[in-house]
Amino acid sequence: MAPGLIDPQPAVSAPSISSLRSLTEDYDDSGLRFYLNGTLVALNEDLDPEITLLEYLRGIGLTGTKLGCAEGGCGACTVVVSQFNPTTKKLYHASVNACLAPLVSVDGKHVITVEGIGNVKEPHPAQERIAKSSGSQCGFCTPGIVMSLYALLRNNVDPSELEVEEAFDGNLCRCTGYRPILDAAQTFSTQKGCGKATANGGAGCCKENGASQQNGGCCRAGANDDRHVKRFTPPGFVEYDPDTQLIFPPALMKHDFKPLAFGNKRKRWFRPVTMKQLLDIKSVYPSAKVIGGSTETQIEIKFKAMNYSASVYVGDIAELRQYSFKDDHVEIGGNVVLTDLEDICLEALKRYGPVRGQPFTAIHKQIRYFAGRQIRNVGTPAGNLATASPISDLNPVFVATNTVLVAKSTQKEIEIPMTEFFKGYRTTALPPDAIIACLRVPIARSNGEHLRAYKQAKRKDDDIAIVNAALRVSLDDGHKVESVNLVYGGMAPTTVSAKGATKYLKGKVFTDPATLEGTMKSLEADFDLRFGVPGGMATYRKSLALGFFYRFYHEVLSELDVSAGQIDEDVREEIERGISTGKKDLNAAQAYAQTVVGKTNPHLAALKQCTGEAQYTDDIPVQKNELYGVLVLSTKAHAKIRNVDTSPAMNLPGVTNYVDHHDLPNPEANWWGAPNCDELFFAVDEVFSAGQPIGMILADSAKHAEAGARAVKIDYEDLPAIFTIEEAIASESYFQHYRYINKGDSEKAFKEADHVYTGIVRMGGQEHFYLETQACVAVPKPEDGEMEIWSSTQNPTETQSYVSQVTGVQANKIVSRVKRLGGGFGGKETRSVQLAGICSVAAKKTKRPVRCMLNRDEDILTSGQRHPFLARWKVAVNDDGKLQALDADVFCNAGWSQDLSAAVIDRSLSHIDGCYLIPNVHVRGRLAKTNTVSNTAFRGFGGPQGMFIAESYMEEVADHLGMPVEKLRAINFYKPDEITHFNQELKDWHVPLMYKQVLHESEYGERRKAIDEHNANSKWKKRGLAIIPTKFGISFTALFLNQAGALVHIYHDGSILVSHGGTEMGQGLHTKMTQIAAEALGVPLSDVYISETATNVVANTSSTAASASSDLNGYAIWNACGQLNERLKPYRERLGKDATMKELAHAAYFDRVNLSANGFYKTPDIGYVWGPNTGQMFYYFTQGVTAAEVEIDTLTGDWTCLRADIKMDVGRSINPAIDYGQIEGAFVQGQGLFTTEESLWHRASGQIFTKGPGTYKIPGFRDIPQVFNVSLLKDVEWENLRTIQRSRGVGEPPLFMGSSVFFAIRDALRAAREQYGVDDVLSLQSPATPERIRVSCADPILKRSLVVPRDGEKSFFMSI
Repeated sequence: MAPGLIDPQPAVSAPSISSLRSLTEDYDDSGLRFYLNGTLVALNEDLDPEITLLEYLRGIGLTGTKLGCAEGGCGACTVVVSQFNPTTKKLYHASVNACLAPLVSVDGKHVITVEGIGNVKEPHPAQERIAKSSGSQCGFCTPGIVMSLYALLRNNVDPSELEVEEAFDGNLCRCTGYRPILDAAQTFSTQKGCGKATANGGAGCCKENGASQQNGGCCRAGANDDRHVKRFTPPGFVEYDPDTQLIFPPALMKHDFKPLAFGNKRKRWFRPVTMKQLLDIKSVYPSAKVIGGSTETQIEIKFKAMNYSASVYVGDIAELRQYSFKDDHVEIGGNVVLTDLEDICLEALKRYGPVRGQPFTAIHKQIRYFAGRQIRNVGTPAGNLATASPISDLNPVFVATNTVLVAKSTQKEIEIPMTEFFKGYRTTALPPDAIIACLRVPIARSNGEHLRAYKQAKRKDDDIAIVNAALRVSLDDGHKVESVNLVYGGMAPTTVSAKGATKYLKGKVFTDPATLEGTMKSLEADFDLRFGVPGGMATYRKSLALGFFYRFYHEVLSELDVSAGQIDEDVREEIERGISTGKKDLNAAQAYAQTVVGKTNPHLAALKQCTGEAQYTDDIPVQKNELYGVLVLSTKAHAKIRNVDTSPAMNLPGVTNYVDHHDLPNPEANWWGAPNCDELFFAVDEVFSAGQPIGMILADSAKHAEAGARAVKIDYEDLPAIFTIEEAIASESYFQHYRYINKGDSEKAFKEADHVYTGIVRMGGQEHFYLETQACVAVPKPEDGEMEIWSSTQNPTETQSYVSQVTGVQANKIVSRVKRLGGGFGGKETRSVQLAGICSVAAKKTKRPVRCMLNRDEDILTSGQRHPFLARWKVAVNDDGKLQALDADVFCNAGWSQDLSAAVIDRSLSHIDGCYLIPNVHVRGRLAKTNTVSNTAFRGFGGPQGMFIAESYMEEVADHLGMPVEKLRAINFYKPDEITHFNQELKDWHVPLMYKQVLHESEYGERRKAIDEHNANSKWKKRGLAIIPTKFGISFTALFLNQAGALVHIYHDGSILVSHGGTEMGQGLHTKMTQIAAEALGVPLSDVYISETATNVVANTSSTAASASSDLNGYAIWNACGQLNERLKPYRERLGKDATMKELAHAAYFDRVNLSANGFYKTPDIGYVWGPNTGQMFYYFTQGVTAAEVEIDTLTGDWTCLRADIKMDVGRSINPAIDYGQIEGAFVQGQGLFTTEESLWHRASGQIFTKGPGTYKIPGFRDIPQVFNVSLLKDVEWENLRTIQRSRGVGEPPLFMGSSVFFAIRDALRAAREQYGVDDVLSLQSPATPERIRVSCADPILKRSLVVPRDGEKSFFMSI
């Protein structure tokens, strides 16, 4: 939550402070003692009690550990904390989120960071293998991923393939698509037979289940044994030797955990080490905040401004971390961490058996998908219960199993049945002076008792539940219900029992079909949600509540003596994911590879990124006298600003200044935007969107600046606001920009065609979610108004231009520098300018360096997203399937300013034909003006939206015609040299060829038959298959941007320094550019270096975007190298062909030959004119085809991608490793766009709700296709391709390939609907979330769950 949204309030009052201090006066107050990377650290009593472990590490210069979200959801801050575990009595190396960990939690432990395990010269095997396997692109997430793998290897030298995959469930990566990281990590694994085997977390291999014969063969399709096979270290990699790792400091084995007390007037920490000490503190100060894992408390402090003046860390009380097995229950200490609870559950299952151990099967299942490993390593049952979250995964199980909670205080011990514990939203029956000492989980009966737990979320791993449940029933010998608990989360403000259904079931014969129907009716009444229910998704949540019971009912029946006809066998199993694999054609470039170009080389900075040595903007060392800035943001979607009162902020400690529009040289300097200057750096009298900057508070630290920003008081007068495209259309709220493409006579074609069909396409936006948020360091110089700007930007020149504007000096005095970006994807093309401009104003005013790195929520609030789109289309088609005409009105939600929206809508119109020849086209585009964040460039830049419209109408037209869509596509493909609707000839056109190749290589026809057979026999699990082509135009649509410059220096020692206008953001641009220079100059790759991108070296650069940077900058470098080669030609002739560059440079220098060259390139031939529809719009098209197969669970909306086969035409690849990484990463990002990534706005406040990893779900490691095959087109000639090395741009084009998963889901839904006789054409909105999948089905459970709005009722959330 952004500063400025909530007034800071103390979480506790202080009447008992004096008695607390007297109680703890004997506590050790000398500070903390722990080891850091093998070295003892002693922090004295002056240490700041409010800083986290991450803030401490970065503050002392260990910047390898990154800040990605500050809520423990991305894993960028992962470190390892080694300690003697009081639960297991063993040494454990825990991966933890340093952004959440209070510093007190590491006392007496060993903290290991990415810097501590290796460096570029001597990397750890985990670092080296990820780097060499192309597992690091932008690299910002990489240190955290490395440390998760390191923790796994320290705890388990022979991890299974499943354990390797699940080790990363708390880490996110936005660049790689995960496949190369998993490939690297799996080199450490031990293969344990089948991926479906119980050893690998599955329900059982066919051999275990004895089902191989009835299924017609082994599920492993060729694997022949279940022996453990340790993978060998790949050639060229360092061997992993567990005996050579950092030892656990012997002194810590003897560490005496003493009670600690330290802090200041604002906050004090207490660390008791016995239960008595804790109870004594609670007795005198009941409101003291008890903290175990701090997984929720730190989020409250960071984002909700909670101030806990007295905090008690209980993680080192060994008594609370014990467990014991009894005859009728298991006693589990309240502070046993969830990782240990997983193992306790498995131990309990061995002890009690699968029947009596059912409660522990349920607990284990829920923990497996509870958050990430980093959270499970510190989170505890007591913390989970005390927070009383209504969507807790464990609480329903504790209630359903009739667990007893044991609460202790100094006065007494009380037992609270879990059925009576939750009193209301976030309130419990725990007495204020008591703590949760332990839980007594009953053992199930040896017969007649049945228990299951369920959960459905937006994403399988590391996600909070939408709805969860624990359902238990006890039956007598006649199957009559003796007792029952139906407990749900996510259906009410607290964990709740379905009282009506519970009452109904008691005494009923469970096997009587009427019992099922009666219970379902009762559940309908129990959960009679209204349409506008908080949290939204009323129909979906209700269907899940009923669906979970339906599944439970049939699971129980399968264990009873009933006829097979009574059991719905297909509903019993949930979707299980196997171990993921993938193939690449590593020889694709063999035919045209040169000495350096065309060779597979890892990203040049990958090893630095894996060791934490790569520097990002916020890693730049703190400057002398530096200030930290925090934005003051609007909390209103549309309002007049009556008054801004900064006085409360200026009175706070550390706050030094405030800047706003009054600090600009003139009012005109406040305007910015490209190409239209219609946006303000600082709001003046009116705000047009929540999150619009009003000012910036400056302070001596980030914490002080955050507190100051929150304290600024702003008085608003609300104004009417528009949010959605539909609202904008109704209000005719548009920007002036209007484009159209008109070719042929569409009206005539509609009259003459055999069929005319219409439809509406709706596509949501997408958050960039680069792991490094917007960041800037502005450094003023003492002379002439000079300033140096370090910015995480794709656009150094525009940054320079606007900093010049807001500081009132010429551009020649502003230097904009970029070392690297932690991801960009278009989100730092223009939106980075806003922060850089504001920081430079602050730096000029104060004459001090100013630093700002946005929090994740601030970044999402201010920096814009991919544009949501709405299209109304009409298509004419003949009986033979030939398309005759297309007419479409296309709208995008631009937000409150135009930014790049005009170019985005333009590109969508040029891609609305997909890959299909349509003789008559008339398409029009408008920009909807709304009161939301200004949307901006995002990988694909309108192309994916245009192609999504195309593939949507192709799907729906095929359904109308009763024709397979694969056939409709093939019938209408462009042929070579045919003309697009914008009159461009298609040269080197390979889509039809690749379409045939993918159909063959993926065995598409055979799999289609198998899927049809599966769907005919499966009631609830449906599979779908789709094959999608892409045609993506490469060039900036703004003609002037298609240019680039480069500067190449040759030094005396033969080394070469290359500078160019592109920025490195993980896409491997610098790697490719060094390869081009090395090839051109005939030197080893190691002799070429690129330091940074800077405007005082290469001026007037275009933004790094449009997938054109390799083309533009590569040719500029080639041009410069050509000049140098011409100058060196006489020396090569004189010294011979074997002369080294050092010898050549030396000789040339003494002859006074210039060894520097300035190269330049501009794209030829292009220059489209809108309206007349003349001129060439794109230099060429990058093409591709992808087939994807999915399986959906129609009962819950859960799904998995079983397989994807991608083939891309990238021309002659400069570096196949880089290109494969771009393809995999873009595909997974595209899969997220069309499936899991849904942006939602809170209707009442007009603010975006999905502003962090807790609510916005990008794909994780176990969301990628289970079989992920990628290949490059080869064995063709690119006769007309005149790019550098005849390569094609690859950054954006593969993203739309992710839509193949969406259309495979739609294919599966068609089968699900047909099963119930619904044959109308499905119009599926993107993204295809589990909710949309479920509500698109047509089964009776869904129909009885349908919630309709009452008069005037609106949903809780809205999609814009």
